[in-house]
Amino acid sequence: MGYDLSIDDVAYLRSDAGREALAFADSLALQPDTMLGDIEKLANRYSPHQAALVETVTSRRKAVGKLRDPERLLLSADALQQATAYPVAEHRAAELAARYPGATVHDVTCSIGADLAALARSGGLGDVIGSDLDDVRLAMAQHNVPGATVYRADALMPSSDADVFIADPARRSGGRRTFRMEDTAPPLLDVLDVYAGRPLVMKSAPGLDYTLLRERHGFTGEVQVVSLDGGVREACLWTDPTPGVQRRATVIRWRRRGDEAEGGARPFSTFEITDAADDSAGVGDVGTWIMDPDGAVVRAGLVRHYAKAHGLWQLDPQIAYLSGENLPAGERGWRVLEQLAYAEKQLKRRLAELDCGAVEILVRGIDVDPDALRKRLKLKGSQSMAVVITRIGRRGVMFVCEAGVRRT
Repeated sequence: MGYDLSIDDVAYLRSDAGREALAFADSLALQPDTMLGDIEKLANRYSPHQAALVETVTSRRKAVGKLRDPERLLLSADALQQATAYPVAEHRAAELAARYPGATVHDVTCSIGADLAALARSGGLGDVIGSDLDDVRLAMAQHNVPGATVYRADALMPSSDADVFIADPARRSGGRRTFRMEDTAPPLLDVLDVYAGRPLVMKSAPGLDYTLLRERHGFTGEVQVVSLDGGVREACLWTDPTPGVQRRATVIRWRRRGDEAEGGARPFSTFEITDAADDSAGVGDVGTWIMDPDGAVVRAGLVRHYAKAHGLWQLDPQIAYLSGENLPAGERGWRVLEQLAYAEKQLKRRLAELDCGAVEILVRGIDVDPDALRKRLKLKGSQSMAVVITRIGRRGVMFVCEAGVRRT
């Protein structure tokens, strides 16, 4: 747990004296082996704000790559953990600007302003408003997003006539992350009720049971599952859906070095697929390649749609692994060498025959711990390989593959 900044801490950090203190704190290592001595130096110069200085500087360092310009932000470890990574926030802001050009957008749970900053930078929206019940985070947001209107308000008591509202109910209960709709603050279902009939975009946990949300609570909007560099970050609920779309996967990836777009484009790329796409992909024997679709595609239930769009097929209708003769651009896959019935002794023997010394193990549909299996294999060869273990029908199978590669 980090230090909880006070409103006095934030006022100090925003002052000239605070900026000078932050610069000094940033010159210190602030590492586990130096922390006690560093805190003593800060206490001698800037007491009683030494804890706030440490919290701010260490949080800024952790925010590199997640938030834009972290060196100027006021934030805490807890606020950073909850903040939206800027590629995700900027993608959403661009989409809002495309759907609602010139609209006034109100973030009713703005916290330190991570989403608010992306909205303010989008260029295609009108006024940007932020509100929250936490006075300390509001003060941080005022510093972090100086062009936005920020004030104290309860998200469950609408306080503006904005065209579009966004919300991100806190997904922690008792200090632990929660996936239960009723445990968010404010409760997810209450937010949907309060803003019924108005365009609302609400972030929720990636593990949200959106089928339950539809069947038991009557949600009729669009569920957008978003991933960043392979990690599923959120399920976003749009109450004003794209016509004909109920589910959408948005896959965001940092551009690799040497693959930057021209003209100062964003350092990340995006692709999307929805349930409006053709889902008539077939099931067949393994081809040249096996690939594991991005988690957003899997979580959104769009594996068949994705497969059809890229000329792939499933190995089993209930398993997400896909196969084909070519990998989609930008995707990682494993070139198949042979298929065998799954048996640990046979796998150990075959990998030894292939001089395998390092193996990547992928598993779906079978109860196997890849790390434990890798230890039991006791490989001693010189080659790097991969093994895909899965189920086809009721049969356990394994595919011995070359090491994974990504198609450029």
